[in-house]
Amino acid sequence: MYKAIVVNKDPAGYHCELEIVEEETLPQGDVTIQVHYSSLNYKDGLAISGKGPIIRQFPMVPGIDLTGTVLSSESSAFSIGDSVILTGWGVGEKHPGGLAQKARVNSQWLIKKPDTITMQQAMAVGTAGFTAMLCVNALEKQGVTPKKGSVLVTGANGGVGAFAVSFLSRLGYQVVASTGRPEESDFLIHDLGASEVINRAELAQPGKPLQKEQWAAVIDTVGSHTLANACASVIYGSVVAACGMAQGMDLPASVAPFILRGVTLVGVDSVMYPQAERQAVWERIASLVDENLLNKICTTVSLGQVKEMAAKLLDGKVRGRVVVDCQA
Repeated sequence: MYKAIVVNKDPAGYHCELEIVEEETLPQGDVTIQVHYSSLNYKDGLAISGKGPIIRQFPMVPGIDLTGTVLSSESSAFSIGDSVILTGWGVGEKHPGGLAQKARVNSQWLIKKPDTITMQQAMAVGTAGFTAMLCVNALEKQGVTPKKGSVLVTGANGGVGAFAVSFLSRLGYQVVASTGRPEESDFLIHDLGASEVINRAELAQPGKPLQKEQWAAVIDTVGSHTLANACASVIYGSVVAACGMAQGMDLPASVAPFILRGVTLVGVDSVMYPQAERQAVWERIASLVDENLLNKICTTVSLGQVKEMAAKLLDGKVRGRVVVDCQA
């Protein structure tokens, strides 16, 4: 038996509880894991509260991230005792996820944890940091270097945005951080390494199809008018990596930036990113992550505190990353 956060929907309504679960309820999969840590993302908050259509079937254990130790394996790729990481692949949505003391998953969803980061640090990074690293890699694949000019990061106080600012600055880029919380400018500059902070209001309203060329590249976590304005404001031949939709799923833009300035718009998805390439991404994360920053932005809670923390997360009362100690 083990503890797990279980979300259910029945005639009595939608509810979420910390339950004691029988081992026999573990789903199909070729690797069983003792989960040491998970994390609490905005998507998890929606799943736990029922405020978003995240969960596809009930009952469900939420948690889109997990790290732990292999208890048993039918896969030649993983052995008992291996430390592993899982993010994405629909875990916590249509396959029981990480907010539990045990998980059984498909081995093709796993990678081995880099030796240079701890399990707790891996979950402090989680899907947010993984997505940010994919965005940085996408810019570099398109030829963006620090010498090309500054890089705009939208939603810079969010999980993905904050890691993007940190990774870029550690790689030598000049980063312009766009945020709706200008009172966090000191944190963005002194802790994350941004060179400049702008108010998101400058980008959030409808704008001209072509605007003043300002940035060599953009990592956008916001979508909608912000993404449209970002595309309209990058220099000739530059690239915009889009990975989020905090402002909206729409893209009220014209083809002008793409045709007249040769702008490239790259979509970045972290959920189904190929397993064969994930290990290298995590190794790079481990080489760039700032341990002091993780300590500063990370709050660790137990499974028993998850419901309360999820509510605070959705209310915007949580700063930084929330790591869940599943064995506490």
